[in-house]
Amino acid sequence: MGLSKVNYKGFIWPLIVGILIWLCTPMRPEGISVVAWHLLALFIATIVGCITQPLPIAGVALIGFTLTVLLGIAPMKEAVVAFGNSTPWTIAMAYLIARGFIKTGLGHRVALLFVRYFGKKSLGLGYALMGIDLVTAPATPSNTARASGIVLPIIDSLSSTFHSSPKDGTERKMGSYLLFTEFHVNIITSAMFMTAMAPNIVAVGLAKELGVNITWISWFLAALLPGVILLAIVPWIIYKMYPPEIKETPDARELADTQLAEMGPMKLSEKIMLAIFVIAIVLWMISSFVGMDAMTVAFIAVVLMLLTGVLTTKDVLNETGAWNVVIWFSILIFLAGELNKLGIIPWFSKTVSHSLSGMSWFVILLALVLIYFYSHYLFASGTAQVTAMFSGFLGVAISAGVPPFLAAMLLSLTAAAYSSTTHYANGPASALFSTGYVKQADWWRMNFILGLLYLVVFVGVGTVWMKVIGLW
Repeated sequence: MGLSKVNYKGFIWPLIVGILIWLCTPMRPEGISVVAWHLLALFIATIVGCITQPLPIAGVALIGFTLTVLLGIAPMKEAVVAFGNSTPWTIAMAYLIARGFIKTGLGHRVALLFVRYFGKKSLGLGYALMGIDLVTAPATPSNTARASGIVLPIIDSLSSTFHSSPKDGTERKMGSYLLFTEFHVNIITSAMFMTAMAPNIVAVGLAKELGVNITWISWFLAALLPGVILLAIVPWIIYKMYPPEIKETPDARELADTQLAEMGPMKLSEKIMLAIFVIAIVLWMISSFVGMDAMTVAFIAVVLMLLTGVLTTKDVLNETGAWNVVIWFSILIFLAGELNKLGIIPWFSKTVSHSLSGMSWFVILLALVLIYFYSHYLFASGTAQVTAMFSGFLGVAISAGVPPFLAAMLLSLTAAAYSSTTHYANGPASALFSTGYVKQADWWRMNFILGLLYLVVFVGVGTVWMKVIGLW
């Protein structure tokens, strides 16, 4: 067997960018250590490599990881802890849940039911998926579990029903639209409810330390109008911006009825898979009350599938998409975390606060939101950025005269919106992007456009709306 192809030209820009930043070490800002600056050079070079793709993203991440150890930035004993982060493992287990849906045929049955009731137009399927995410969001504190564990199996099955798959280049028939719509619906629902994702809970706790009290109902009221507007228009915008090749299926109901009749009644394997899925959803919903995190729930579901014979150990080992995410997303989370640990992010926050002094409070608030949003290119976790920057930015806003509740809520809503930056922005981004339905260039391009929309709606409409209902 010959050698595998490597896109060596793809290494040019990562090397140029990384070396240039590295050579600027003598000119680094005061307060930044040499090790921290070298890590910044390596991290940015790795991100550029993920864009130019000399190797698949997991290969690029492994190179960045190895160089981190070889260059003395982090010892191997510390670096391997990267693979213990819960988010990539939650995604991997969600992939295996999706495999159970496909293998048992339950996914195909659910997809046909969707087609029967919503399938006359592709746009209708997009809004139907939105409904599932919206209904489960308030009680599912893991947006990763919601996107990859609950909705992704349905998307896979719907796409298969319409013969749309990235494996044979037919993803644009239907799958690409459905998957990208779910990703952005997940962003919006994550912003609408305090309990819809982990970073929201962290932000509420940090705000309370600064004297800003955000309750579940005040969060919901503040996000209600911006959220409803975005849920109404974003699936349609994606439909126009990234249209599926199959737009209308006038015979969808008849097709679904015929195939459901051929499938017959639910098999035992489907019933078992459905029971396990329901158990997982219920546990995800009550996880924050019983002290069980989303990763544990996902592992429980996979173990139950193994014990009941829904999946075999070979099925688990052959699910390459799951292990691909564990490798590259774990590494990017680790590198981004080290940037914070070594002082790059705290230095950045302090620099921002000093540079904004003397401006009007609304200008300061707008600047903080924009910087908070676009700095997420340096993060691979929403929770990590909230933990690192939220308190500092909120403190700057309050000291500048920004109404405390308004500042806290807009920064909190931005923490959901900044997931629309990269394919490594958070758990749902990594899980959904890794399926291959949407190419990386399209992902970045459309996310940039939709990110601007979120900023306009959350800041513009949100500020006025919160004033009208008396929250500030």
